[in-house]
Amino acid sequence: MSDSDVPSQVPVECPGCGEETAHEVLKPGGHATVQCTVCGHTHKVEVPEPTTVDVDVVVSQDGESYTATLDGEPDQQVATGDEFIVETEEAIQQVRVTSIELSGDRRVEESDLDHAATVWTRVVDNVAVNITVHPKDGRRDETRSLKVYVPGDYEFTVGETVSFGDDEIEIEGVQVRDEAADTYRHEKFDHEGDMVYAKDVKRVYARDTKTAAWSAW
Repeated sequence: MSDSDVPSQVPVECPGCGEETAHEVLKPGGHATVQCTVCGHTHKVEVPEPTTVDVDVVVSQDGESYTATLDGEPDQQVATGDEFIVETEEAIQQVRVTSIELSGDRRVEESDLDHAATVWTRVVDNVAVNITVHPKDGRRDETRSLKVYVPGDYEFTVGETVSFGDDEIEIEGVQVRDEAADTYRHEKFDHEGDMVYAKDVKRVYARDTKTAAWSAW
């Protein structure tokens, strides 16, 4: 156990005052040196090593996936919608839990780490957002799809006009991802001023503001 794993205080019985009180850990080790915060008595006590578990994490990003590990105490809770940092040789990324798998391939929305077999996540610090763009003249047969890459905290606001490269579009509606629905209380927004963060977006609906129509060729 490294020094960083040792708690700064431990609750133990003090031989000086005879009570179970909080003790400062002065010197960690097999038998740590501790000092009572009530009477100041210093003595040695065995500090149990904290128990941790490792859980497999599947990280998805723009159609690709890789594995990482989440470690914590056995009774630590993890739930759909939680966000945390994963670190791999390639990158350090913020991810959001989309599903939790128990043994036997059973999926749940919440579990302690001791019972979780796999935590499924997706990257949310930088995300790809799918946009359905309708032409300026309203001809639905000319509707096209656009994919943009933006930071997870980018704001899509209904009624605003935004530019991505050569595209200029007006946001008309935003559909929210399932795991973020509880946060927004609605699955789709279409009133002017409604805002959804990019990491929570399932699809954006917009209208082209520059051209009346275009050809696929």
